Order: sequence, then structure tokens, then C-alpha cells
Amino acid sequence: MLFEITHRTDYRYGRAASEAYIEARLTPPSLAGQEVVDHSIQFLPDAKVSSYVDYFGNHVTFYSMTLRHERLSIVHRSTIRTSEVAHSEAALGVSVAEARQIFTSKLTDLFDYLQPTAAVPTGGPAMEWAGKFFPADLPLGDGLEDLNKAIYEKFEYRSGSTDNSTPLHTVWKQKAGVCQDFSHIMLSVLRTAGIPARYVCGYIESDPPKSEDGSTALVGSIATHAWVEAMTPGMKWIALDPTNNQWCGVRHVTMAYGRDFEDAAPVRGTFKASGTQQMKVKVTMRRLSEK
Repeated sequence: MLFEITHRTDYRYGRAASEAYIEARLTPPSLAGQEVVDHSIQFLPDAKVSSYVDYFGNHVTFYSMTLRHERLSIVHRSTIRTSEVAHSEAALGVSVAEARQIFTSKLTDLFDYLQPTAAVPTGGPAMEWAGKFFPADLPLGDGLEDLNKAIYEKFEYRSGSTDNSTPLHTVWKQKAGVCQDFSHIMLSVLRTAGIPARYVCGYIESDPPKSEDGSTALVGSIATHAWVEAMTPGMKWIALDPTNNQWCGVRHVTMAYGRDFEDAAPVRGTFKASGTQQMKVKVTMRRLSEK
């Protein structure tokens, strides 16, 4: 599928800001199943930018504004072509016990994706779920699929029920949240079970055009979407979307990775100003016809 994506972030200040520094993880990676046809990032007011690749392999654009300004806008536009990528049935058929042994032999490469973070603690309520969905003799793929389904069924998607500061134990307790929370729950269970897993920030086609391919509406956001990638014994990441109870496919576009939402945030920064600040984000994702 071919998609045209526009991601706009607008900052407004109560009083003019004297400085602003922004990190934007808005450069889509080229992947198996994801071709970057076109891509651009525009900052207003205009200023010099630099770029680097962070610890998790994300391409970061750094923007530095040292002049007074009353508003700041970041507009990311991209055209992305997606295609199906076959899952390795052999890797998903390996037992959980054997998979853990393989991951242990690669611990240097996978260590960060097995550790708890402030946003994704391990243990606690995740311990019961880890034991339930990942017994030693179960095929890894079955455990991943069952966990994905359980989060979808047991947690209610409720917009506005949480924010970035809501601790995960609150999400466990209220059994409600948004895609970020669903992904953090899944990461907590997987890491508790000894399965390396990472957070993915990207876009989802939540409202497809009426067509003959049978695409149905998916639960997503007017901003970015979040899902999870788990490591398989073939040392390949495989993506699951617990918000929609499915393996990720051609309607998902990946932007950035990390241990949790903080590592993969599309835009974050600091400002020097004496007034208040408001941020608005809008994402449009439109399917294009390929002639």
C-alpha cells in the first residue's frame, strides 16, 4: 500500500520564548516491508538543524532556535510504501524455554530490551501473566498471540484516561488506557517472561477508504500510534498491535524504537520563556492509489 502522511506539531506561547531546542524522531526507517518514497521535515521559524543516530538506531533531527519567537511549528511529510512480510513459522514454533536459552546466548545485544524502566516496571501483576501466557513448553508464537489478545480483551481503550505521567500500576488497576499503555503492559509482561521486547512509535491507518479489500476501521489516534516488537529465536523482531489484537501489517508505518515511549517520542524539547505553552498535534494518513 502507498500512504501519504502529514504530522504537524504546533507550539504556542503565552509570551514570546527566547530559546527552543527540539529533538525530532520523525525520519521513517527503510525496512523490509517499508519503503520511504519521499520524506521532509520543516521547522518554522527556520533555523539551522543537525542530525544524528541515537542509541536505538533512530535518526534524530536536532533543531536550535535562539531568537525570540511566539510560535513554533514542525511539519513532517512522507510518502511510504508498505508490503507484507512473512513471519518465520519455524522461529515462532520454538518453545518458550528454548527461546529463552537462545536469548541468553545473545544477552549483550538484547540486555536493554529485557530491563525494566521507569515507565515499564517488571514483576508485580506482570508476573502472573508471564507465567500464564509463557509456560516453558508452549510455542513462542502462541504465547505472543494469546497475550496480544488478552490485553485487547481485558483492557478498555479509553481516550484521555491516562497521560504520559500515569504509572503502569494505575493502568493495571483501572484496566483502561490508550495505545501507549497497552504497549507498556505488553512490554512489562514480555520482559518479565524473559522475552526481549521494544516499544514502537509510528502511524496506523485507522480509517481506511471504502474498498473491495475488506479493510476495517482500526483503533488509533489523531496523533501517533504505538505497538510492540518481540524478538524471535531467529534474531528477528516481530510486531504485534495489542490495541487492535493483530500482527502488524501493511497499515502500520514505523517511525522510531526504544525501551518505552520516552525513547521513541516523535518530538520532545525544552523552551525558555516566562509564559505558558500549549502544544497541538495532528496526523493525517491517506491511502494513495498506485497506477
